[in-house]
Amino acid sequence: MCDHSRPTVPDPDVELEETLRRLTFVRQTSLSTGYERSDKNTAGLSDSQTPGQSPRKGLRSRSFSHDSYKSSMQQQDMNGHISTASAEHHTKMTNGADPRPITSNGVAAAEVNEDEIVDEMASQYKQIITHLGEDPTRQGLLKTPQRAAKAMMFFTKGYKENIAEILNDAIFDEDHDEIVLVKDIEMFSLCEHHLVPFMGKVHIGYLPNNKILGLSKLARIVEVYSRRLQVQERLTKQIAVAITEAVQPAGVGVVVEACHMCMVMRGVQKLNSKTITSTMLGVFRDDPKTREEFLALALAK
Repeated sequence: MCDHSRPTVPDPDVELEETLRRLTFVRQTSLSTGYERSDKNTAGLSDSQTPGQSPRKGLRSRSFSHDSYKSSMQQQDMNGHISTASAEHHTKMTNGADPRPITSNGVAAAEVNEDEIVDEMASQYKQIITHLGEDPTRQGLLKTPQRAAKAMMFFTKGYKENIAEILNDAIFDEDHDEIVLVKDIEMFSLCEHHLVPFMGKVHIGYLPNNKILGLSKLARIVEVYSRRLQVQERLTKQIAVAITEAVQPAGVGVVVEACHMCMVMRGVQKLNSKTITSTMLGVFRDDPKTREEFLALALAK
């Protein structure tokens, strides 16, 4: 039997941790330009600021250009702090991708024959139906294996998409230094532990650093990462990291609220439970006032 499966996807947790280590360097470089940190509550304020005063006005003094970002990345790579694979991924993010769509596992989409994959998956679903004690040849189930295979391909279509293609140059120069927030972005995903859905809403905020992202692209980023086998904690981080890599903002905050069918349909069967996760990067993590403002806007009903 021919193996028509998709090439193996890299471990997303390992990939994410590697990216987060790289972004920690970027965040410290950009923020230290305008901030003097201390152990007191004034951490995150510049010399000219006092407690209670917003640190936003200091943003212009810590402008972090795209060229200097790339230069710093190259220097870090030379020093051995990031892997060659991370540097190549960053180049794709900042300088554009291969003209062919590249899947998340680095394979050109044209090299993956979806019809063959669907047929192979359908035969497996037919076996599952048989093992459940049902007759896969009866009228109601005759086409179910094919439908289920196509549905699973749609539920996981994020593996065939990459952020560089999705953003499609929707990054613009703009001198805006207040929070940009898009909230209540609907999200549907599959729990990687039980292959049952979890769904909810995503709230995204970021503090621009001379670049903004087309608003619809925030929802598209959510779609790319949610249409995979996921855990909510990783999904939250991946969204924040993708935005950081795209526009190098002063900070990013992401909050995800979701209901997990693995807790509703099975297991403890708690119908009204909700899981909330958050990821804070840059000033959203370092400055309590900025973080509080974001959370107040994001979670307001």
